[in-house]
Amino acid sequence: MSEDPAVRGGQRGGEAALRSEKVSAAQIQVYLKGMDYPANRQKLVDHARKMGAPENVMSFMEKLPEREYRFPTDVEQEFGKMKH
Repeated sequence: MSEDPAVRGGQRGGEAALRSEKVSAAQIQVYLKGMDYPANRQKLVDHARKMGAPENVMSFMEKLPEREYRFPTDVEQEFGKMKH
């Protein structure tokens, strides 16, 4: 049985995951795997959705500033600015 790398980490049950809006940089990159850069926000959102990203990841992606992201690290930098 293969484990989804985006949901590792010892959360108990699905309810905790559903209530949590937290997202990690690693989780974001799982759903951006295979993305062709440069890309704007809409292309990132569309790709993450196509890859089956959960709502917490989609919520983050939709809040990204509209700009050109040249590398995956550009998305990670925005994540660092946006997380609390």
